[in-house]
Amino acid sequence: MQQTLKITILGTGTSTGIPVIGCRCPVCLSPHPYNHRTRCSLLLSCGKYNILIDTSTDLRQQALREDIRHIDAVFYTHSHADHLHGIDDLRAFNLSSQEPIPLYGSTDTLSRIKRTFRYIFDLEAQTSYVPKLALHPIDHAIVVIGGLEMIPVPLRHGCGTSTGYRCGPVAYLTDCNAIPQASLELLHGLDLLILDALRFKPHQTHFNIPQAVAVAQKIGAKRTLLTHLSHDIDHLPVAAELPDGIGLAFDGQQISFSVTCSRREPAEL
Repeated sequence: MQQTLKITILGTGTSTGIPVIGCRCPVCLSPHPYNHRTRCSLLLSCGKYNILIDTSTDLRQQALREDIRHIDAVFYTHSHADHLHGIDDLRAFNLSSQEPIPLYGSTDTLSRIKRTFRYIFDLEAQTSYVPKLALHPIDHAIVVIGGLEMIPVPLRHGCGTSTGYRCGPVAYLTDCNAIPQASLELLHGLDLLILDALRFKPHQTHFNIPQAVAVAQKIGAKRTLLTHLSHDIDHLPVAAELPDGIGLAFDGQQISFSVTCSRREPAEL
């Protein structure tokens, strides 16, 4: 069955967000909206389903800006604060659904989330008003939601790991500085690749712009958008110098695709 998959890039900024508090650099002072970046997150919408990747620190702001009224599932890339600490804002979506929101991610990521937010997941520590959430470790399992297959893509993030996700013709790979060969095999035939690219200078846990361009060209998606951008990146002049087919993502950017929804049952969790 054919459906429209709409991708909304909720946030494209690194952990500080852009503008950076107290910074007076040209990018932080820029009036151009593409230089205003909330913390990284992505929304996939198909039919009646909304799937969120990461609960960024700016989730409330992003949800209000994009008029997001419900969330059916959250997939986590890793447990760093900028991708996680909007988790309390999931409470608002519980009020409308009255059902726990399933959270998916690697076993390590969900274990860290459970420890960090003990007051949410520990029945003995719970307060009266916390999000209703259900943890589902997936590691290499494919999860099907509303006919959409969410395929985990293991990544290297410095000395640790993160998880990217492929959904149909789209892959979202943030917070990484290396992609294992086995993961590259999951990325053939993409229409859209959204890829981590922090700045021009090298970094120990993120691709820089030249590295990201090289990886994008190796993967060969029809279109690549770079995300997790720092205040070293001035959108318009940098975008103008990138190779054909590679651009910079911006907050609120939307791209739609026609996809064939899966009839397979969800993976056992």
